[in-house]
Amino acid sequence: MKHTFSHLDKHGGAQMVNVGRKPIQRRRAVAEGRLVCAPATIRALKKNALPKGDVLTVAQVAGIQAAKRTGELVPLCHPLPLSHIAIHFKVGARFIEIVCAAETTSQTGVEMEALAGVAVAALALYDMCKAVDKGMRIEGIRVTQKIKE
Repeated sequence: MKHTFSHLDKHGGAQMVNVGRKPIQRRRAVAEGRLVCAPATIRALKKNALPKGDVLTVAQVAGIQAAKRTGELVPLCHPLPLSHIAIHFKVGARFIEIVCAAETTSQTGVEMEALAGVAVAALALYDMCKAVDKGMRIEGIRVTQKIKE
């Protein structure tokens, strides 16, 4: 069986997929990832004692903004009319879990928007915590749910 890639034309060049004939449907995607950090960083975060202030709120806004601009950031993504973006955090003893849910009513899915939301929220967290934690790492960014109705 020969596999074809929708983002490649018959000559192997990049192309934006034509979704014009696909039905308009309600679509939802959820992605998650985490920032692994030192316990001292988590303690400072919980006390709102990090040098750059309220890191979770800044990361939430950054992730929402990234999801909204995914079509500008990822060259072959379609710009989508997003109806909802939600970013939530779960703070553990050694990590901050990031979950982004994206929704639209469109002809194509919102996985990339959910992934972009998680990735940029993680980058914002990293940026705001790097002064106190040089050993942080971002890991496990993936789509965990994809629904179309």
